[in-house]
Amino acid sequence: MARVVPDGWETMEADGPMRREFETLAVLSAGLPEGYSVYHTVHWTNVERSHAIYGEIDFVVMNRAGHLMLIEQKCGVLMETADGLAKNYGGKIKSVPAQMARTADGMRGKLSRALNGRPLIIEHLLFCPDHHVKAPLAAGITAERIVDAGRSEALCRVIQDILPEAVPDPLAERMDRFLCDVIQLEGDASALVGQARAQVTRVSGGLAHWARQLDIEPFRLRVTGTAGSGKTQLALAEYRAAIDGCKRPLYICFNRPLSDHFASIAPAGGAVCTFHMLCDQMIRHAGATPDFTRADAFDTLVAQAQALEVPPDFLFDTVIVDEGQDFAPQWRDMVLRHARPDASVLWLEDPLQNLYGHPPVELPGWVRMRASSNFRSPRPVVRLLQAIVPPDVKIDAAAPVAGAEIEFLVYRDNAGMLEQVKEGIRLCYVAGFRKGDVALLSFRGRGSSRVLGFDRLGPHTLRKFSGSYDDHGQPLFSEGDVLAESIHRFKGQSAPAVVLTEIDFDVLGDAEIRRLFVGATRATMKLVLVLSEQAAAVLVERL
Repeated sequence: MARVVPDGWETMEADGPMRREFETLAVLSAGLPEGYSVYHTVHWTNVERSHAIYGEIDFVVMNRAGHLMLIEQKCGVLMETADGLAKNYGGKIKSVPAQMARTADGMRGKLSRALNGRPLIIEHLLFCPDHHVKAPLAAGITAERIVDAGRSEALCRVIQDILPEAVPDPLAERMDRFLCDVIQLEGDASALVGQARAQVTRVSGGLAHWARQLDIEPFRLRVTGTAGSGKTQLALAEYRAAIDGCKRPLYICFNRPLSDHFASIAPAGGAVCTFHMLCDQMIRHAGATPDFTRADAFDTLVAQAQALEVPPDFLFDTVIVDEGQDFAPQWRDMVLRHARPDASVLWLEDPLQNLYGHPPVELPGWVRMRASSNFRSPRPVVRLLQAIVPPDVKIDAAAPVAGAEIEFLVYRDNAGMLEQVKEGIRLCYVAGFRKGDVALLSFRGRGSSRVLGFDRLGPHTLRKFSGSYDDHGQPLFSEGDVLAESIHRFKGQSAPAVVLTEIDFDVLGDAEIRRLFVGATRATMKLVLVLSEQAAAVLVERL
């Protein structure tokens, strides 16, 4: 099976011409072997507000050697004119060979500049699944480069004949980077920790593009964005850009799970840690050992690190602060002193995800960008959030995933809550989600949660963080089918299906809204809310 970029396309809604392209994408994905990559962006809108990767090209196929095939798909009936094949677009006749030549030349020129003139192999193919070409010699395109309705089932075989798998070449990695930049996508750093399948967030035309177009001197950018707006994807893009520019970046956040996952997908050459991990490293570099047995261990850790001078090894060319809403003002000053005088500094935050009550930090003189579009959460989740957040908070539904309607399961007592949790997990399985796709999240903290105290709920075994790490610094989890976490630890991550339980409140105040917001936005496709009778009654009044 070929690799498809971006993934997640199977869950997208599409009709008309887009549906036809999704059908072709399914054929390419299943029919080409794993040595091929297929790039397609019809379900993402790029900066130029076009659905094609470049000009009129619908698909780009790459083999292991970095050789490309540009595929243009023309559905419906074509015109066979004296000048070759043509397509009628609302009364305007356009030459298919001319379109393909222009876009191929444009792609070749752009690639040549990006790769410093390195020789390239770029093939092309026309796929017209609804049209039988009657005069191949007069089509204006070499006959073997046309797959029409008469041999549409041979599409993958024709591609492999023209573009063999070939021997792996480092050029393929550079080509992949180029094509992903054109598509304007970054791997989703919020993907479920430990899940092998990469997820992709739609960030085209958003943060990962526009924030990096700003010309600021010195570069001090504060991004205030809602969950799913692409903040962490922007962080990954900036981190990678620093590495590519032979600079040394620092990515720092609050949650250890997010830090662990970011470190697993970020390129080597920089530093990734939480704020407290940075303090720990500073103290150990100075020759001391933090004492975590103290009741005030973390306050002492911060105070000891603050008293130290920052050594040269702890200075960075790019500093990226993620989850900035969880940083106390004192921490702000401690982090920023790790930036070299000419460093680029990026501060990413979402006030609605402030679960620890820290006041917002002041960053006078910084350029501020706001992002209200949620590209990750399914539309029913966004509608729920729009109904409960304060009137001055704007959240735009921008995800291409329609998602299922939210399931509301109501309980009266603890026993009823556990039964509804089991039902919620069952509903996720019935909807087709696999065990590794489901996350069980508690509205409470780890210390006060009842559900997190169980290792098994009926037929469902729970996979929980043990509190320990292996020799490589990776978190250790118990054996189990369903990941079980508190919303505090799972903040910054996501899962295809989320069962959010132990939702219990009498008043939907600021703290409750924030916790509900964080928990709900962890779901990328399906959300099940398990809530008490009183919480359900309060929530219904707002919906």
